[in-house]
Amino acid sequence: MKKMDRESAFIYEMMNKVISGSDLSFEEAERLIFTTNLDTLTKCANIITRTFNGNQVDVESLINAKSGNCPEDCHFCAQSSHYNETGIRTYPLLPKEFILERAKKAKESGSKSFCLVCAYKSPPDKDFERICDTIIEIKKSIEIDINASLGSISREQARTLKKIGVKRYNHNLETSESYFSSICKTHEYDDRFSTAKIVKEEGLELCCGGIIGMGEDAKQRIELAFSIKTLDPDEIPINILMGRIGTPLAKQAKMDPVDAIRTIAVWRFIIPRGIIKIAGGRELNLKNEDKTALKAGANGIITGGYLTTDGNSAEKDIAMIREIGLKV
Repeated sequence: MKKMDRESAFIYEMMNKVISGSDLSFEEAERLIFTTNLDTLTKCANIITRTFNGNQVDVESLINAKSGNCPEDCHFCAQSSHYNETGIRTYPLLPKEFILERAKKAKESGSKSFCLVCAYKSPPDKDFERICDTIIEIKKSIEIDINASLGSISREQARTLKKIGVKRYNHNLETSESYFSSICKTHEYDDRFSTAKIVKEEGLELCCGGIIGMGEDAKQRIELAFSIKTLDPDEIPINILMGRIGTPLAKQAKMDPVDAIRTIAVWRFIIPRGIIKIAGGRELNLKNEDKTALKAGANGIITGGYLTTDGNSAEKDIAMIREIGLKV
């Protein structure tokens, strides 16, 4: 048999293994990430997605409710206080009325969920109380799922968020354990992992993913996916680096869209259930390939912009989803 035929047979074998309920080994995932048969890989990833998750695409909007002045030195982040020439707007926690209006617009635009994101190491008590009050008001007046991303939180804070109706909490691992020290020095990989565990243990749904294209190698992308899988997340955002001016990764080469699509597909083999969401950087890095990503393992998107950058409008994204035969 020709080499391509052997590759195709292996990919289908792995797909059937996953659909039957078995997990891939690291070595099997590694073989997938280096396959040259991208068409078969994405086709099989799509079959896995539809088998376990149906034809729905989860559409989420977010608000950067407190911008900048974060004490962490994550090399990809324009909101870090360690980097002063990033050109972003910094501001304290936004007023409740402003956040309520944005949540209302997210609902009207077709988003299923609305995430409050704040640039904290961990939220100060006074801000946390204001955030909770805002979430309570949103839950009273707008029929939309509320998610939050506030940095590291305690068990008591996780319980409070659960009590007031937060559905899902985001805390990304960002990158693999073996690469983490290359992108952050002010806290450890284990700190992020511990917060993610607290979220799950206290009954919130967990949103946990990372960023690809930061200089890590393909094996480290697989390593990250296997680490995320151990946390049993409900949502897995895949961000693609946008090198921001003033940050250490400003001049990092842009990721090849083919490598990004391949990564998304292999992550679906590793994590067959749940929402794999293409998030920050998709417009810049994937361009029109976001349609391909949604037929290659992904089944969710962030729409309407990100923390410090603009994105597609919800109307444009929803039209794109329907164009490729999927449901919002």
